[in-house]
Amino acid sequence: MKKKYIELFKKHIKRDGAEELLEWLEKTDFFFAPASSRFHGAYEGGLVSHSINVFEQLVDLVSKEETIKILNTDIENLAVIGLLHDVCKANTYEVYQRNVKNEDTKKWEKVDSYRFNEKFTFGHGEKSVFLIERFMKLTVKEAVCIRYHMGAYEGERAWNALGNAFEKFPLALLTHFADMKATHFVETI
Repeated sequence: MKKKYIELFKKHIKRDGAEELLEWLEKTDFFFAPASSRFHGAYEGGLVSHSINVFEQLVDLVSKEETIKILNTDIENLAVIGLLHDVCKANTYEVYQRNVKNEDTKKWEKVDSYRFNEKFTFGHGEKSVFLIERFMKLTVKEAVCIRYHMGAYEGERAWNALGNAFEKFPLALLTHFADMKATHFVETI
């Protein structure tokens, strides 16, 4: 998946700083980290797979030419948003062992698992925007889409801002849909 991600990144993201961002990602655990500790993509490489899936679902959601015109977007916007929306998860998971009961033997066994260990406490979407902008400029639309890709999972305190973001930037709502479609359909099949 790393090879596919890098090919998509280099093909679609051409702006200043993109190469430096990709070099930084390669120095992190981004390409072998899980996407979560217990839910979607809770396996080695889950994060990069999920990022590709979100990009592909976002492209699918806006693939009609008239939708692209209405949203005033292009493939580079979609690649930046989809491929980079979860860079905040790089270097945040650690492997540990937990006890799990083997249903066949009825004995407890130690198994490797992941746990979330955030070292840089910033909001989920905000952290991705912050990390990306250390290397490459985002458009306002891209920043809003990445910031609010979690939708209502952001929590009640963010709902007013979320509603405003979705109203002003419909692509942010489609980004959330792409994330949910990737998580709950593509990655569960």
